[in-house]
Amino acid sequence: MSVPIVLPAEAWTGVDAGTEALVDKWHVAAGERVDAGQTVASVVLVKTSYDVLAPAAGVIEQILVEAESTFGPEQALGLIAT
Repeated sequence: MSVPIVLPAEAWTGVDAGTEALVDKWHVAAGERVDAGQTVASVVLVKTSYDVLAPAAGVIEQILVEAESTFGPEQALGLIAT
């Protein structure tokens, strides 16, 4: 089973429609084991930095949005194989 890694919806509250966030840095690589709640990426949204936490324990299956790339609300940044 794959669990998507996303920036939580509350980070997008009050943000203008059409605004995108930027993946600043991945702290893990594909194939690396993570624990639930572990910081896996740092992103920037409207001049504010957020840590993206692993929603489940498992192995980073795939990184879907590379560092220095933008993404929108509800877009999966990566997948964790549980």
